[in-house]
Parts: sequence; structure tokens; C-alpha cells
Amino acid sequence: MDKHQLQLYFIAGTENTGEHKLLDVLEAALKGGVTAFQLREKGANSLQGEALKELALSCQALCKTYNVPFIVNDDIELALQIGADGIHIGQEDGVVKDVRTKIGPDMLLGVSADTLNHALEASDAGANYVGVGPIYETKTKQDTAPVVGLDLINQVVRELPGLPVVGIGGITEGKAGTVIRAGASGVAVISAITSKPNCEEAARAIKGRILLALTGVEM
Repeated sequence: MDKHQLQLYFIAGTENTGEHKLLDVLEAALKGGVTAFQLREKGANSLQGEALKELALSCQALCKTYNVPFIVNDDIELALQIGADGIHIGQEDGVVKDVRTKIGPDMLLGVSADTLNHALEASDAGANYVGVGPIYETKTKQDTAPVVGLDLINQVVRELPGLPVVGIGGITEGKAGTVIRAGASGVAVISAITSKPNCEEAARAIKGRILLALTGVEM
């Protein structure tokens, strides 16, 4: 895949947006410059069944309007049913090789990796990118592995120079450039956008930091 599509990778579900509607937050983020969106519908009050499918289709249509890849977290059947651009899985969500076989060669496949071996296995099994993290401490996800820091990004980029790497976990506007300079193709964020009063401005500010870092400019 084009690694530029991963520069500002926005992840969210209805549990992340508080009193605001997910679609409103997503559109604001898209206007602000996010380059990929992953629907991660998790939590005690998360949508299921037809309600989830309707939400996914609405998010997909919005992403298509902005020419941004729409990726589903974990739910392979949903991704296949609606023809999502991609699926993202964690280490506990299935064997990567089996998932690749199930979704076919054309759907994007992202895999979470918190060790170098995870990244190597994902690459061998046909992943299009790996999400490496958590880079920093995060309160958004409660089921995360221990913090891996920037060193793991360095290792993965060195061992797999052709595989796009997305840093995830506790990344704020101020930290985005540091993650890019460590070798990541992009950063994945949730609360750095959803917790801000103006999601469009928040996305635009993070995107600016990323672009500056890619040109070698220090902030």
C-alpha cells in the first residue's frame, strides 16, 4: 500500500466520542487531514449486529468521499460483508496467514505488533503494515501490552525496510513528530483527536507536525 495513506491514522468508535456523534467527529477529522480511518467499536455499550453494520456503512461512505481508506478493527466478517478497504487485527484475533487467506490478496491487512518477532511474522504472512506500540502510556485502551517505546520502531524499520510502520499508543500532537523521526510511516491516534473541542483543528495540527517531521524540520 501507499505508506502516505498511513501518515495520520485515526481510530475511533462510538465509545470514544463522548456526547458527540461518531460520524460528526469523523467528518471533522477527515476535513483536518486524516489519511486513514479504522472503525474500532469496542466497549460495554458498543453497537452490535445491524446497528454496527449501518454505522460501518456510513463511515465507509464518508471515507470514500474524502478518498481515505476505511478499515475495520477485528471483525473480519463485517469487513468482508461491506467490502471494507481493510481489516486490522491484534495478536489475539487470529493467525495472520489464515486471515490473509480468508480476505484474499486485495484487502489491506494491518497487524498489531509489540515485538520484533510479531512484525516479522506479520510481514511473512502478507500484512500490508504493522501497528507498533504502545509507544507511550495510554488510557484509551485498557488491554494494551507494556510500553515498547521508540526502539521497537527502529528495530522493525531496520529489519523490514519495505514494511510501513504505524506508531500507536499515547501519541499526542507534541509527540507525533518524534515518532515519525524514529522511522514510522505514520501515527495512529484516538484521544488526540476525539478529546479535543475542535476535532478538525486537532487533526490539522497533528498532520502539520507529521509533515514537518517528514521534511526533517525540528519543532
